[in-house]
Amino acid sequence: MRTRQKKETYYSKVMLFGEYSIILGSMGLTIPYSNFNGELRFINNNSYTNLDFAQYSNTQIKALNQYVAMLKTSKRPFVDFDTERLENDLNEGLYFESSIPEGYGLGSSGALVAALYNEYALNKIEAHAGIRDNELFSLKKSFAQLESFYHGTSSGIDPLICYFKQPIVLENAHHMSLVGIPRKNLLHGDAVFLVNSGQPGKTGPLVKLFMDKIKNPDYKKLINEKLTPLCNQSIKQLLNGQPDLMFESLNRLSAFQLKHFNEMIPTSIQADWEEGLKDECFTLKLCGSGGGGFTLGFTRHYKDAKAYFAAQGKDIIPVYQEVLTL
Repeated sequence: MRTRQKKETYYSKVMLFGEYSIILGSMGLTIPYSNFNGELRFINNNSYTNLDFAQYSNTQIKALNQYVAMLKTSKRPFVDFDTERLENDLNEGLYFESSIPEGYGLGSSGALVAALYNEYALNKIEAHAGIRDNELFSLKKSFAQLESFYHGTSSGIDPLICYFKQPIVLENAHHMSLVGIPRKNLLHGDAVFLVNSGQPGKTGPLVKLFMDKIKNPDYKKLINEKLTPLCNQSIKQLLNGQPDLMFESLNRLSAFQLKHFNEMIPTSIQADWEEGLKDECFTLKLCGSGGGGFTLGFTRHYKDAKAYFAAQGKDIIPVYQEVLTL
């Protein structure tokens, strides 16, 4: 076996706003989350390796490589991969060593796709400051095709954020950019956190459910006329340093998801979701596709929110707290 390692690290992601509505053209805001991460490695008998996980990962990447090879044969790939070199590395034990939990809304497949693109894409677009819109959208298109192997449908945003390791705002169908999030007007107790539902979710079936539901013109109109404006307002207010207004929009967005995305909200979190809307100590929303995994929380009173969840026997994981520094 090879002992060399591929040490580039890829972070997980948290989509603050835009899950599902981004499919219909809303804005989206995603940030990197370094608490969970992964990197390409080779199975090495001289160091600790979870062999079962490594073999499972190796098998998954082999399946993706076969998918890319099929796209190349049918002349349909958006990105050209060195599938032969990847196959050789896979035969020598390549896998993705990752602490990003699968099915928890943190972009486990996005990090893997970003890592493979960076290592094996031919004529790849480099991640760099000042990247042009056409390059970003070309990357997004390539990543969406690759990640669709895992989820059936993908926006390509998750691998994009994992590739750049910077917050990205998708402003419309023709413009996205790398951004910073201002600290202006934030309070000492402001925080973003994750709540563990206790079980993984499955992205593919839930995305399919949403795609089926928007075939109903009334439901699609509801998303376009209610959810999308709330999503866009929340993003603009956050980026403009208007947290008071952002929390108002966020509360309405949370109430909308509770009513119209009920199938995506884990049953173990539903009572907490309702309580957050009732007492306004915190606000919950979907993290990724939902159905399980993590739920995303926002609060202006982090200590109180933490105490509430501790009383429910649930730990919360801070994404950003106190000064919400991104």
